[in-house]
Amino acid sequence: MWDLIVVGGGSAGLPATIFAAEHGARVLLLDAADKLGGTLWVATGQMSAAGTRLQAANGITDTPDAHFEDVMRISRGTIDPALARLAIDNAADTFDWLMDRGFAPMPDHPVTGFGHEPYREKRYYWGPEGGISVKNVLVPIVDGLVASGAVTLKLQHEVTDLHTDTEGRVIGVIAQDANGTPHDFAGTNVVLASGGYTADPALFAELNGYPLYNAAPYPFSRGAGLKLGQSVGGYLRGFENVFNNFGTLYNSATFPARAIGTVEHFPERRMPWEIYVNAHGQRFIREDMPSVDAREMALSLQPDRRYWIIFDQHILDTAPPIVVGWSREDLARAFVEDGPSFSTADSIAELAGRAGIDAEALADTVDAFTYGVQTGNDFLGRAPAPAMIGQGPFYAIRMQGSAITGAIGLAVDTDLQVVRQDGSAIGNLYAAGELLGSGQTMGKAACGGMMVTPALTFGRLLGQRLSGGVN
Repeated sequence: MWDLIVVGGGSAGLPATIFAAEHGARVLLLDAADKLGGTLWVATGQMSAAGTRLQAANGITDTPDAHFEDVMRISRGTIDPALARLAIDNAADTFDWLMDRGFAPMPDHPVTGFGHEPYREKRYYWGPEGGISVKNVLVPIVDGLVASGAVTLKLQHEVTDLHTDTEGRVIGVIAQDANGTPHDFAGTNVVLASGGYTADPALFAELNGYPLYNAAPYPFSRGAGLKLGQSVGGYLRGFENVFNNFGTLYNSATFPARAIGTVEHFPERRMPWEIYVNAHGQRFIREDMPSVDAREMALSLQPDRRYWIIFDQHILDTAPPIVVGWSREDLARAFVEDGPSFSTADSIAELAGRAGIDAEALADTVDAFTYGVQTGNDFLGRAPAPAMIGQGPFYAIRMQGSAITGAIGLAVDTDLQVVRQDGSAIGNLYAAGELLGSGQTMGKAACGGMMVTPALTFGRLLGQRLSGGVN
C-alpha cells in the first residue's frame, strides 16, 4: 500500500512526488513516457509570482492581491477565482523554493511580459532553456529520491483504470507496462497529473470545437487523466474558455503541422506595413492594435481561426522581413518554393484565388486600405501605414490560430479534489496541472505564467497535504 500514487511526472507530478516523499510518505510515481519531465520538455516554462525574494532583491514591491487583480483584468474575469487565488497566493513560496533548489531565471528577470498581455508589475520569470530549465531542477531531485528508496518510479506504465471501494472512493490504480501487462497498485491517495489532451487530434476537435492544427504538444498529452477522472464520476469544465493564439506559420496544409517560423505581429517590436484579412477578404483587426489579447480574440471569431498577411513587392523590398530571423531573400525564396502557407501572383484577383480568399472583397479591402494611406483616415483607426499595397507581384502568408494547451479539464474543488457534477468530492482522488484545463487559471486569455506556476504550486500543496500524515 502506497501513501500516495502520482500519475504523471511533469510540472505538477514532480513537485507532488518531491514534497510527499520529503515529508516521509511512501510514493509511487507512474508515467506513460520513457522519461520524466512531461510537458516541461516542450513548454516555454514561463512563471509568474508576486512577493518573491527575487523581486525584493530588485527593489520591486508586489503582492498576491495585485497579481490576482492583474489576472482578473487580463482574463476579463473568465478565470476560476478560487483556484486562481489558491495558485497566486502560494506562487511566491513555490518560486522561492525552486530557486533554492537551483533554478536560475534569465538575468534581466523579472519582467512585465513577453508574448502575452503584460502585467502591471515585474513578476514574470523563465529560464534560458524554457521548460527544460525547470525540468533540470526537478528531475534530479526525484532521481535522488528514487535512488534513496523514498520514491518508486515506474516509467512506461500507463494508468488505464482506477480502483474504487463500495463508497466510490479511489483506492488504487491499474497500470499497463510497455509489454501490455497490467499491474495493480493500491494507494491511500491518488493524484492525477498526466497532462492535457492536445496530442490527441480527435479528442482535441471534440472538446475544442476546432481541429488540432499544432503538432508541437507533448506527445503523451492524450487525455488519459480526463478519461480516468470521468470514469469514477468526475466531469469536465472550461468549454467556454476555448482559446487560440494570434496565428502560427505552419509547414503544411495537412494538420497537425509544425511551425516553420515566427511571424512578428507585435507592433511594439515591428510596426506593420501589411494588412491582415480573413477568408472573406476583409480586415478584422487594426494591424497595429497594441493588445495581443484583442488580436487573439478577434481571430477567434474568424472562419477557421485563419487569416492572411497581404503585401506587395514594394513592401517585400523595403520593410523589415516579417518572419523573425529571416532575411528578405529567405522570405522571397519561400514564395518561389510555393509552400502551402505562401502565395504570390501578379494581380490581387489571382492572389486571392491561389490563397483561397474572396477575390472581390479582397480587392475592395486593398482599395479601402489605399484610401487610408493616402488620407491618413484608416477605416479601422490604424496609424498611417508606411506604404500602399499596389505594386505587383502581390503576396499572401497564411496564418493559423491554434493552441498547444487545453482549456478544458477535470473539475476540482479548492482542495484540488476531483468533484462530481453535484459538487461532491470523489474520495482520495486529486488532480493538478494541465489536467485541470488552462481555462481555470488563465481563463479565455493568455495570462503569463499562469499554467506552469499553478501546476508547480498545486503539485507542491498536494505533496505536502497527502504525505500520509508522516513527518
